[in-house]
Amino acid sequence: MTEDAPKLAQMVLAGEQQSAATDLGAGIFMVRDISNLYLVTTGAGDVLVNTGFMTAAARNKAMIEAVRTGPLTHIILTQSHADHFGGVPTFQEAGTRIVAERRFAETARYYRDIAPCTGPRQAKLWGSTVTSMGDVKTPEVEPDITVDGRLELDLGGRRFVLLSTPGGETVDSLTVWLPDDRIAFTGNLFGPIWLSMPFLNTIRGDKPRLVGRYLESLEIVRGLDAQTIITGHGDPIRGADVKAGLDRMHDAVSWLNEAVIAGMNAGKDVYALMREISLPEHLRIGEFHGNVRWAVRAIYHEYVGWFLYDSTTSLYGVPRSSVDRDLVDLAGGADALAARAASHLAAGRPLEAMHLIDIALGAEPANRAALEAKRGALGRLLADGGGTNLSETMWLRSEIAAVDRALEPAG
Repeated sequence: MTEDAPKLAQMVLAGEQQSAATDLGAGIFMVRDISNLYLVTTGAGDVLVNTGFMTAAARNKAMIEAVRTGPLTHIILTQSHADHFGGVPTFQEAGTRIVAERRFAETARYYRDIAPCTGPRQAKLWGSTVTSMGDVKTPEVEPDITVDGRLELDLGGRRFVLLSTPGGETVDSLTVWLPDDRIAFTGNLFGPIWLSMPFLNTIRGDKPRLVGRYLESLEIVRGLDAQTIITGHGDPIRGADVKAGLDRMHDAVSWLNEAVIAGMNAGKDVYALMREISLPEHLRIGEFHGNVRWAVRAIYHEYVGWFLYDSTTSLYGVPRSSVDRDLVDLAGGADALAARAASHLAAGRPLEAMHLIDIALGAEPANRAALEAKRGALGRLLADGGGTNLSETMWLRSEIAAVDRALEPAG
């Protein structure tokens, strides 16, 4: 992993150097993986919150075994992304009961059903970072116990309160609350990095998360008055940082939601809102996975759907690219469009350049002038982005690599 990797990429790879479970206190141990797993000890055995990814299961189990205190009575899963439950077959013992939110099985099935579509998308964004993903098979896991709203368990004298919080990264998100310790395991309810803008509709393709449901789930966690939040990545959040962070995320996303509604009602289209809306300084939160622009678009589409009332052609199955050849011919050739794109880029307008480049390459995919202009526009967007947001950064790097391959001399 390079030092210029986005923060999220560095976080999901942090476990590669770990050789022993980290003692978090209160009988809780952490092993870092693409998404972390946690052993919670009780007077009658152990409970595992999440299991990590399939490819690291043996390594993770070895570290967990070193701090085990008894039989593994329960595995609690906070969501149906494979990096949270992929290790279940490796960890499960005779008598281990799998616990998940009531929507877990159907949501996991949804991910399996669309994997041929989303797999290549995910590989483009994550393949160069998490090289272990490869062609691994996700296990099919059926919970023994499902949580519908709230479930209380007393395990070995330790109280667990399991809460449906379906506004997180998946619609089956589950929060694990230890009321006597005032510790909440939230998984990726708030995204992979604490104090960040939620990724309401991912680039890779995923069930959209509803902004209202996110805020409702956040309110459930706020109401716990937790002293420690343990998330799917990174170190626990403790003390005053818990309330401050929850309040900040609630206020930021609430403000954004209201700003989108106000803009819609004022007659502005989604592109204007994406350009114009930004959080006030006192509400700024991280944009490592999701960002404000994409949240604006997701909220807009959540309220009014896919048809933007901008073009009749959107109602039919013929894309604008079907007339790329006509536009290139009328412009005097792909070189002419590439030259105009280069002038946009020189004037600091890389996105306007990209619109013209897409038309030029739509008609002549191997046009060198257009490819060179695309390389310049992508490089400018990458530099402007600062390498902060993982999806944006990895998309742009993948596109640049594709252009570089296309520009290589034949033979």
